[in-house]
This record gives sequence, structure tokens and C-alpha cells, in this order.
Amino acid sequence: MADQPVNKGTSDEIDLGQLFQMVGKGFNKIGIAFLKLFLYLKKHAIILGILVVVGVGLGYGLNQISRKKMKIEVIVKPNLESKNYLYDVVAEVESNIRAKDSVFFKNIGADVTNLREFKISIEPIEDEKKEGGDLEYLELLEKFQANEEFLDFIKSELSNKSTLNHRIIFLFKNPSEGKLFAQKVMEYINSNGYFKELAITSNQNALERIKRNETFIKQIDELISIYSQSFNNQSSQTIDGRIVMDNTEKINVTGLFALKNQLIQGIERKKIEVKEQREAINIVNFGRTQQVIKPLFGEIVVLIPLIFVFAFFLWTCLGYLNKKAVELSSEQ
Repeated sequence: MADQPVNKGTSDEIDLGQLFQMVGKGFNKIGIAFLKLFLYLKKHAIILGILVVVGVGLGYGLNQISRKKMKIEVIVKPNLESKNYLYDVVAEVESNIRAKDSVFFKNIGADVTNLREFKISIEPIEDEKKEGGDLEYLELLEKFQANEEFLDFIKSELSNKSTLNHRIIFLFKNPSEGKLFAQKVMEYINSNGYFKELAITSNQNALERIKRNETFIKQIDELISIYSQSFNNQSSQTIDGRIVMDNTEKINVTGLFALKNQLIQGIERKKIEVKEQREAINIVNFGRTQQVIKPLFGEIVVLIPLIFVFAFFLWTCLGYLNKKAVELSSEQ
């Protein structure tokens, strides 16, 4: 029984020794693999160098011959719930490009020579939203649902938070045709009759609201002026911040000023609304023509040498496998 711990310790030392031997053999195999790879590259260095030089030269020549791809990015903001329409009409234009429907583009004034060189796409521009922001707006809607002015303001803010700007990307090769193409397509997008009438009606409503608010402000100013004159003539007395006239009800002057400020803010918002909602799709920024920057490995100067080198590796690998297959068949 006393010899058992000694035997166990000896067994552990043997296992550790075997483990270190296995690790050493593994490192030796890795070193041999690297050495074989070095010898392989050394043996074919001249061929690989020629392939790289030829590939770079061929890629550079093709790059000089072929025209650069250009693009225009247009940042837009949909109004009057026209987001779905925006994506549908962009898909329609892209479909007509793929179908090479020159009649369609000629009708909208975008008569170009080669539709194969054009492409259009759209993507949302994501905004960073604070966590729980929409819930706060819903709580405010519930709190001020009895106040029409506050309700309009909160709905407007909630709409602005939930409505993203979008980026329409036009790809082309001819800069002069590309700019004309983008302009005519944007005009076509905003030519929808339904949204034109909707924008006119919305702006008319906003202008009427502005006139009503201005009338209310004048009435409030007149009311404050009358009571101010009466107060100066000492025909009234001040109680708890209110002006009390003889044989009249109490008038909260502070509330009148607060209401006037609300009406002024409402006018400012409606003026901005009229400015923004002239069309279904607002063009926030119509970008200038710029060259498309490709990733490094997307450049033809880099891509062609890589293809040549990969083809050579594949050819030598197949040759090695064929040699081993012949040796195996001869042994059998």
C-alpha cells in the first residue's frame, strides 16, 4: 500500500514526458511544412515573379483603357407618408434600366446612349435613436391630447424622429449624361399627381392655420392692451397675479402670454412645414459627380496578378496529385 503513491508519481512523469514529445513532434512538423513551402516558393520564384509582373502590366493597361465608374448621391426626405412610394418608384426605374427601356427614359427626358452603364439604388440613412425615445413621445401624446397646439407639435416631432433620410445612388460612366440622368429621374419621382395635390392641400391648411394664429395673437394683444390701460388708470386691482376689473371676471395675464407664445411657435412650425412640403420628396442634398472608390482587392491591377498566381498554384497542385496517383497505380 505504501508503494502506490510512488507508482502514481512515476506514471504522471511518463505521461508528461510523452506529452512534451508529442508537442515537440508537432512543432517539428510545422517547421518542416514551412521549410517545404519556402523551398517551393524558391524553386518557382522566377515563374511567380513573371506572372505578377505580367498581371500588373495587364491590369494597368485594362485600367487605362476602361472608363472609371462615377456616381452621384442624392440625399432625400419623403414627406406626406411617401416613403413606400419612393422605394417603389426607384425599383421601377431600376427595372426599366435592366430592361433597357429607352422609350421610358426618352419620355422623361433622360435620353442616354447606353443604359448598360447606368444603375440606381436607394438605402436608408440610419439615425442614432435614444433608447425609449418613442415611448416618451407616446406618453406626451397621451398627456397633451386635449391641447390641439401641443398635439400637432408632438406629432410633428414624432414624425421627424421616425422618418429617416434616404440616399439615392446613381452609378454611371459618362459624367455629362450621368448628371442629366439623375436630374430627370428626380423630376420624374416628384411628378406624381396624387402627392402634388396632397402637398397643395397640406400647404393650404398650414397657411390657414397661420392666419388663424395671427388673428388670435392680435386679439390677445388687444385684450392685454385694454387691461393694461385700465390697470394704469387704477380702475383695477391686482390679486394673486391676476387683473380683476370692476364687475368682471378674473383674467390670467400670465396664461395669455403663455398662449401667445404657443401660437407664435405654431406659426413658426407651420412656416417650416410649408417650406418643406412643397413636393412629395424633398431633396436635402444633390451631390456632385464623384469617382467610385473601389477596395484594394477590387482593383483590376491587383486582381489579375492574384488570379494568375492562384491559377499557377492550382496547376502545380493538380500536377502533384496526378504524379502521386500515377505512382500509386504503378505500385498496385
